[in-house]
Amino acid sequence: MSRLTRAETQQRNRAGVLSAARAEFAARGYRDATVDGIAERAGLTRGAVYSNFPGKRALYFAVLADDAERAEDPAAAPGSTPQEALGAYARATVARLPVATRVPGTAPPALDLVPEVLDDDRVRRPYAQLLKLQAILLGLALEGLAAAQHERDTAAPGRRVRVAEAALTTLQGASVLAQTSPGFVDPFHIVATCEHLGGLDLNDAWQPLYAAHVAPPRPADEPWPPADEHGVRPDALHGDPVDLAADGVVVVLGLHRLAAVEDAVRAARPGTRVTAVLVSGAPGELMPLARLMLAEFRRCLTAAFPRQAWPALRIVYDEGGELAAAAGVDAVSDATEAAVRVVSGRITARADGYGAGLAAASG
Repeated sequence: MSRLTRAETQQRNRAGVLSAARAEFAARGYRDATVDGIAERAGLTRGAVYSNFPGKRALYFAVLADDAERAEDPAAAPGSTPQEALGAYARATVARLPVATRVPGTAPPALDLVPEVLDDDRVRRPYAQLLKLQAILLGLALEGLAAAQHERDTAAPGRRVRVAEAALTTLQGASVLAQTSPGFVDPFHIVATCEHLGGLDLNDAWQPLYAAHVAPPRPADEPWPPADEHGVRPDALHGDPVDLAADGVVVVLGLHRLAAVEDAVRAARPGTRVTAVLVSGAPGELMPLARLMLAEFRRCLTAAFPRQAWPALRIVYDEGGELAAAAGVDAVSDATEAAVRVVSGRITARADGYGAGLAAASG
């Protein structure tokens, strides 16, 4: 039998730790689970667990993210109007609400995550920004359906991000109440409320007040990573590979700056490809949280919206920071915001700091 390489051993240990963590959380719940218990189940030392994951919460996020990414897509019954689609999105979400009691030995549902997130300031802001990203994506999908409906009717489509935020607020509130006040939430009422929200006009508009103060991008002429190096990554939203060497705008965003992706999407010329590269100063813990929330969002989007209405935005993870470095970011953090414009495999313009995505997309 051939001896395992160091990389193969690390990969096997990581898989064993995740499997043990899944069993530990299912048996004991998050609060009572321990790293020592996970190590014992995995047949490893406590140090071996920490060499793969920074802590118990990171393991919890990683277990839920892996399960969410491997889950089969739900049966799709996409709506043809914003009201129908938002109702279908709500049905897919409330189907995941935690029940009053859980069968011992079964994995905790992803929405059990909420109380554990709220008890630590280091996670609250990334969590809020990931919700904001979900609202932007959901709003763009609603706008896509409204635009198709506009071809048949007379009502011109407008920005729908506020409607999406209202729907997500309703669904998040239902999730918390389902855990703290079992029996209070009526899923049918929640779905009906979200359907009603889909028909509201909240006088929404994209008007960034700081746009006039954003410096123009700096001209550049530098190579951009070729496809055979690290220019192809899986798309967290659409599921297909993303060729980052393709023409367009690439925005590198830390998990505290995710809402800025809308600036690049709105400012870009029609047909311009926009790709968001997600980075973090604590990737071992926070990137699994991002993977979890985007996988759960994608699941509900699949159930509710036809593919042609999905946002064109591409999203990739950059846990090691390689793409950020290629874009000129020396040290990533959760406050990172940088952007480059790519033409024919070369960077032709770059911008850094607040408003970078807006500058690169509109310049």
